[in-house]
Amino acid sequence: MIVCEGQTEKLYFESFPVLGLKVEAIDLGGQSKTKLVDSTQKILESSEYEYDEVWCVFDMDFKNGANQYADFDNAIEKAIVLSYNVAYSNDSFELWFYLHYNKIEAQQLRAFYYEQLSQKLGINYEREGKKYAFCKKLYSILLNDGNASQERAIKNGIELYENQKYLVYHKQNPVTTVYKLVQTLNENIRK
Repeated sequence: MIVCEGQTEKLYFESFPVLGLKVEAIDLGGQSKTKLVDSTQKILESSEYEYDEVWCVFDMDFKNGANQYADFDNAIEKAIVLSYNVAYSNDSFELWFYLHYNKIEAQQLRAFYYEQLSQKLGINYEREGKKYAFCKKLYSILLNDGNASQERAIKNGIELYENQKYLVYHKQNPVTTVYKLVQTLNENIRK
């Protein structure tokens, strides 16, 4: 089960051509990070299915300052205590897409990633990149773009994480642990 805070994440992970694995991605629509973890727990308690792995996917938002930092950190810690995996990104999930093209070391806000993805994907990402139809095909777009590489994104993601894993979660920036979930899905890719 993959519980996400947005449509982009949900549709991206559902696009992986996995075989012998049921991926259930749920979009909880922009809740606080802690509430997303709480909602995941409620979904699991009421589900008739037993899941081999549970993933919570969310990113950092710099709108609310210290409250947001605490929510981000607490959500990750709570998910870990509940034995959930966490694919978190700081500042935005779009960092994961950007890492398909380039490595980055400097902190950026999501506007930077939107601008860069607009150039690389040939669209206005802020306006078009969040629409259902585009999100549905983003996995395929990145897979078939000769300038993009999921292998590069994984390598870049690992390096960013390894260089910052000793920091408090909200201070890890730029960082994304989405590569961990992608590696798990890739283990079950239809060949």
